[in-house]
Amino acid sequence: MASYNNRYSRMVAWLKVLLPLIALGLLSTMFLISKSIDPTKSLTYARVNLDEVMREQKISGPSFSSVTKDGAAITFSADSARPEEGKNRYSAKEMVARIETPDGATVDINAKDAMIDGGTNRIDLAGGVTLVTSTDYTIKTEGLQAAMDATTVTSNGAVTATGPLGEITAGHASIAEQGDKAGTYLLVFKDGVKLVYTPSGIGGE
Repeated sequence: MASYNNRYSRMVAWLKVLLPLIALGLLSTMFLISKSIDPTKSLTYARVNLDEVMREQKISGPSFSSVTKDGAAITFSADSARPEEGKNRYSAKEMVARIETPDGATVDINAKDAMIDGGTNRIDLAGGVTLVTSTDYTIKTEGLQAAMDATTVTSNGAVTATGPLGEITAGHASIAEQGDKAGTYLLVFKDGVKLVYTPSGIGGE
């Protein structure tokens, strides 16, 4: 029995020495493996992404709404917007706008590019603009200007339109409140207006 106890004691003594050495070897191996990964690479990618965000200052999915002095409700939204440095101006992509006038009429506007100027309360739309009115007119133009504080929309150049009367081409088009009748709004075509009349019921199918 004494011999057995001596062997057991010696084995325990050896294990007390060997087990810490084995553990130390495993820890050393783990540190060696971790050193094979270059931490500066991940830091570089993180720094690039941060710099890009700070540089672009891109706003995703912005939207805002306002009421004009003549009582019309205007809402704007875009896929993205970016502030102009040092100015109260924002450039936007894929702008969608809706104007609802007090008399119940609506105008839906879509544009590829937009510049929103908070200083002048104006939005310049470009890159191809489409307007659809509740009076069944669809108007297309390269660019136009819209006010944020009044119901005023004016094309920058030639327009093409389709409506109840047929096809219309003109040098300019505008939508604005009729001066002598508050709350009444007019769609006006001017400068070389050409109308191709389509009688009701013809070409409608």
